[in-house]
Amino acid sequence: MNIYVGNLPYSMDDNELRSVFTEYGTVESASVVRDKFTGRSRGFGFVEMPDSDGNAAIEATNGRSVAGRNLVVNEARPREQRPRMDRDRGPRN
Repeated sequence: MNIYVGNLPYSMDDNELRSVFTEYGTVESASVVRDKFTGRSRGFGFVEMPDSDGNAAIEATNGRSVAGRNLVVNEARPREQRPRMDRDRGPRN
């Protein structure tokens, strides 16, 4: 199960995110999303856990205060396909 974790403290790194969820089961991966140019946290991340552990983790951590910020935690939605910008966008006037 892929879990979205929002409203993260900007100082949080991957290991700290992992530690928030390890008390609820096996964490397969944990990553804080960072700006590709500055490397700074964007304030959200994703945690991958088995479904049985993931559901319990969502219930326990949604709304939990971490470093003064209330986490927003839910099952991640699949990323939607973005329309591709092809060269053929119609005639130029």
